[in-house]
Amino acid sequence: MDHKLSVAPMMDWTDRHCRMLHRVLSGRTLLYTEMLTSAAVTHGDRARLLAFDPAEHPVALQLGGSEPAELAAAARIGAAEGYDEINLNVGCPSDRVQSGRFGACLMREPALVADCMAAIADATGKPGTVKCRLGVDDQDPEVALFELVERCASVGVGTFIVHARKAWLKGLSPKENRDVPPLDYEIVYRLKRERPDLTVVLNGGAPGLDAAEAHLQRVDGVMLGRAAYHQPGLLGEADRRLFGVGEDVSAAAAVARYRPYVERELSRGTHLAAMTRHMLGLFHGCPGARTWRRILTVEGAKTGAGLEVIDAALGAVLRAQDQRVAGGLEAGKAA
Repeated sequence: MDHKLSVAPMMDWTDRHCRMLHRVLSGRTLLYTEMLTSAAVTHGDRARLLAFDPAEHPVALQLGGSEPAELAAAARIGAAEGYDEINLNVGCPSDRVQSGRFGACLMREPALVADCMAAIADATGKPGTVKCRLGVDDQDPEVALFELVERCASVGVGTFIVHARKAWLKGLSPKENRDVPPLDYEIVYRLKRERPDLTVVLNGGAPGLDAAEAHLQRVDGVMLGRAAYHQPGLLGEADRRLFGVGEDVSAAAAVARYRPYVERELSRGTHLAAMTRHMLGLFHGCPGARTWRRILTVEGAKTGAGLEVIDAALGAVLRAQDQRVAGGLEAGKAA
């Protein structure tokens, strides 16, 4: 697995429709599912929870849980479904996750995390990966992070995705935990220096590919979260800039590539808005972006909405861009 660039697992955001949009923009970026609990995978509607399009590869399944046997069963199911990687969430700080004894609260139980990772490896035949925080509450990251990594590495884990913030389980909401605790990139860089044998991926606060390129001088990979979701068009440059392959994919070209997928899903009964909600930021910063968002939001929510909504929104953007070009030419002539 190449972890040079990945898109973070984000609850209610990185569903299969979102991942397909990201995939038409970048063929190499590693994509992650939303976190799924081990109980949901083993006892729930697998067809609905685990479905993904073969075009999504490489794609990883993120699990939440703390019971080794149940995680092993869920990992076995995920591997059988064809996921390229099984990842354990040791970073989510929500109250619901804490009450289930998984997510960021597991930073306090590194031995248990190692047991879980050993169970995943035994069940799938290959080590899983860990996504964690620097620590929680009053933990010292110099101790908490390095102990977690050491214990998991001892059972074969070779890849760690580190959100470069602590999580405050008491006093901060999940949203505040994404912004309020200060970022500490240096400790992640230090982890890579001290454990060059491991693949260390940095997560947290990176606003785009320029920042990713800078971090990649110090670590093996960068995971983008909200930046990739709210401005998905930036992924259109990722293959060329970070992987050295292919040509850039424009936002308009991404719409054309995504269109057949939308058409197939509509024929299966999927509501248009379930797909277009992930496209709202595609033309971020471009002429016509506001109109694009308005048409998709208002018209896409209507009963029976189809491809004509996307076509109308794209047409409005292209006209706005043509007007911008024409205006620039006229200004040049006047000058």
